[in-house]
Amino acid sequence: MHHKLAIQLHYREFQRYPRMKLIRSSVSRSLFPAIIAGALVLAQDSSTDKKKKAQDDRETIAKPLTEKQKKQREAKLKKELETPYKKWLNEDVAYIITDEERQAFKRLATDEEREQFIEQFWLRRDPTPDTVENEYKEEHYRRIAYANDHYASGIPGWKADRGRIYIMYGPADEIESHPSGGSYERPAEEGGGETSTYPFEQWRYRYLEGIGTNIIIEFVDTTMSGEYHMTMDPSEKDALLYVPGAGLTLSEQMGLSTKTQRFQNTDGTHLGQPLGGQPESMNEFNRLEQFAKLQKPPPIKYKDLEASISSRITFNVLPMKHHIDFIRITNASVLTNVTLQFENKDLQFALKEGVQRAEIHILGRVTTMTRRPITNFEYPITVDAPTAMLKDFAVRSSIYQASLPLAPGLYRLNVVAKDTISGNMNNFEYALNVPHYDDEKLASSSLIIADQIEKVPTRSIGMGQFVIGGSKVRPKLSESFKQDEKLGVYVQFYNFTPDEKTNKPNGSISYEITKKGTNEKILDFSEDVSSIANSSANQVTIEKILPLKTLAPGQYEIKLKATDKISNQTISPPITTFTVT
Repeated sequence: MHHKLAIQLHYREFQRYPRMKLIRSSVSRSLFPAIIAGALVLAQDSSTDKKKKAQDDRETIAKPLTEKQKKQREAKLKKELETPYKKWLNEDVAYIITDEERQAFKRLATDEEREQFIEQFWLRRDPTPDTVENEYKEEHYRRIAYANDHYASGIPGWKADRGRIYIMYGPADEIESHPSGGSYERPAEEGGGETSTYPFEQWRYRYLEGIGTNIIIEFVDTTMSGEYHMTMDPSEKDALLYVPGAGLTLSEQMGLSTKTQRFQNTDGTHLGQPLGGQPESMNEFNRLEQFAKLQKPPPIKYKDLEASISSRITFNVLPMKHHIDFIRITNASVLTNVTLQFENKDLQFALKEGVQRAEIHILGRVTTMTRRPITNFEYPITVDAPTAMLKDFAVRSSIYQASLPLAPGLYRLNVVAKDTISGNMNNFEYALNVPHYDDEKLASSSLIIADQIEKVPTRSIGMGQFVIGGSKVRPKLSESFKQDEKLGVYVQFYNFTPDEKTNKPNGSISYEITKKGTNEKILDFSEDVSSIANSSANQVTIEKILPLKTLAPGQYEIKLKATDKISNQTISPPITTFTVT
């Protein structure tokens, strides 16, 4: 239409000019529109070619993306990739994940960690972990599909109350359904008498773990839209509740009570007086408790090693302290130091070869969250004490450290320790969340509180227990020091931005010690990174020995903060507490 109008306008303009008469006389009027149309097409093609060429020119001379634009693009892509995991958390397992698991999942930083978490999440619930099939997972997704097929209304079935209960607890043992409502004879505990109801359903479970027996759950559709909601007020289904003189209970029909009295109840219901007393299940506190428990995720049925752990920590316990530290080796490898400490007074000594001897056997294993073995370590700790000095040895501690290079990710650590003389044992399971270090982000190792920091001979660099690089750093697991002792502080900071001219880091490290529970600063100073020996942009190592003579007995907190003055980044390892006695 637009082309036709344009042709007509051009033809009129053509007629206005006399010098075009020769052309007009030699060209048929019937052929002229086609000529004009062809000219218009050529003009449009020419215009399109010019625009395309201009665009190509712009693309040719376009500036490369800045670092900020690249990071924004990467952040956008990461956000898009996170969507499946958010869907998994907020939809797939929304009703069965515990609060602790939810918080742990939100703290994960990489997709690899999330994948490992999800794998371990289903494994913990697998009734047959030794087989390929996970019956719990398969049943869970079957329930979601069933809920979507049967309980959808204005919202998906899995979001509806009936869908939620079905997903969490499976099919009910009995269902009383009134899909159209209508005439209903109340049971005695609801006051008896006949009334008319909205559509409703009552689900009965013979037993639900953690909730109880003979659980009755009522769902009511008060909007007549097919969307049932769970209620703890049995009178909510009464369609004649607010109609004066209609749907009376038996006691109201006999004049023993009035309908108005229903709205004076203090138990959260509008029920009439029960006939023959109130059953325990109708007690308001029992109803509230049941309603609250039904909102919680069902308990995990298959907890790993629960029976074994319970039996071992209840009887014949060998006290053991443990501590985990992470030191970066490369971006793909992190030194994971597992430190174990035993008090000699808890060990059994026996006379062997003329000395009092105690011996502990340690076995450790690192696996993936699905129990795939990664590495093992085992070590015997032997304590020999002359009989005359046994009391002196009894107040000391025995400490052991295993250094394990691991790739960033989530692992299980299982450690078992046994006193070979007394037979006392202890074991623990620990989730190793080995951190990932980003090249462009200021980061730090664990902050280690030590009772010994000293340089090692050149031949011993990187070898032996407690050795990190060229230093021996022995953690103090009790974090308790006497005033005449010295406090060792060890930490590494990574990825300072190098200065363009000197290629060295430009930043500072601040130190702060405060009395716990107060804002009183005992120590507060900072130093330039450039003044620290062997510092580089890639790594700055802090080794400090602090005397404690001036500190009064009590608890203290130590805080370090690194500042990169070029990139304006800061990082603070977690605040560590120590005690002076």
